[in-house]
Amino acid sequence: MSEYINVGLGEIKISRHLQDVLVAYGLGSCLGIGMYDPATHTAGMLHAVLPARPNGREELNPRYVDTGILALIHSLVQMGAKRENLIVRMAGGANMLTAPGFSPTLNIGTRNVEAAYSIFSGLKLNISSQEVGGTIGRTVRFYVNGGKMTIRTVGNQEREI
Repeated sequence: MSEYINVGLGEIKISRHLQDVLVAYGLGSCLGIGMYDPATHTAGMLHAVLPARPNGREELNPRYVDTGILALIHSLVQMGAKRENLIVRMAGGANMLTAPGFSPTLNIGTRNVEAAYSIFSGLKLNISSQEVGGTIGRTVRFYVNGGKMTIRTVGNQEREI
C-alpha cells in the first residue's frame, strides 16, 4: 500500500522506501522538483516557492529555487545517492496572476522556471521530463519505486510526464 508524504511549501522530503509517494499539492507558481537515483532507489522532492534567496543569505534554504535545488542534491547524496545518477523531473511554475497591466516581475512562475534552468545548466544536470508554465495549478506525485512523476490538474485525469 502506498504511503503518501506531503511536501509542503519550502520543504524537501527524501525517501528510500519503495511504497512511498512524495506529493506536492496545488502547485501554482511554485516548482515541484523530483530527483531519483535508480541505483540506490533514493528519491527526493523539493517544493520551491520563490526563485532566489534574499541578498546576503547563504544557507541552503528549500524555500528558494536557487538554494533549494542544491539542498535537495545535498540531502540525496547524504542518503547515498550519486549526483551523476540523478534523474530530474520538474513541474509547476504557472503564472497565476495574469491580467492586462500586470508587471512581468509578478510572474513568479516564469521566474522560478528560469531560475531552475539556470541552476541545472550550471550543474550540468539535464531535466528528464517537465511540465511547467501555463496558468493553472497542478498536484504532483513522485514515486520512489521507479522515480516517475505524475501531474493532475483540476478537471483532468492524472498523467505521467
